[in-house]
Amino acid sequence: MDDVRLAPLVGIIACVSVVLVLAVPYVLLSPTAANTYYTTGAFNPLFAGLFALVCVVVFASGRSRRSDPALAAGVCLVFGLFIAGFSAVWALTVPTQLAFSHPTGATFEYHRYVLILIALAVPVSATWYTRALNLI
Repeated sequence: MDDVRLAPLVGIIACVSVVLVLAVPYVLLSPTAANTYYTTGAFNPLFAGLFALVCVVVFASGRSRRSDPALAAGVCLVFGLFIAGFSAVWALTVPTQLAFSHPTGATFEYHRYVLILIALAVPVSATWYTRALNLI
């Protein structure tokens, strides 16, 4: 498989992974506790999930050539930077004691950092996609 088709596939997997990581608190906690967990930082990281869902569509349309691959790669690169930015700002500003105040506090000890790592995979795969298309 060539990089022009593999890079957006990795991007799609990264975007879906961001959404799945964001869904973990809703599975383990009550919806009210999960909303409190997400709304205490500077930004709500659910915006990153929204951008990730948009990137799934854009990566897929660029991969299948339903839209211009260069445009799709650029859009995913910009949205990927926003995904990583929203996730990082939230993870660094959410109070640490809030993560441990839940009965499953040990589960959330590394949740914020896992979200950052997964979110960084989106702009990395978008950069790979732009390089595979010889745009940069």
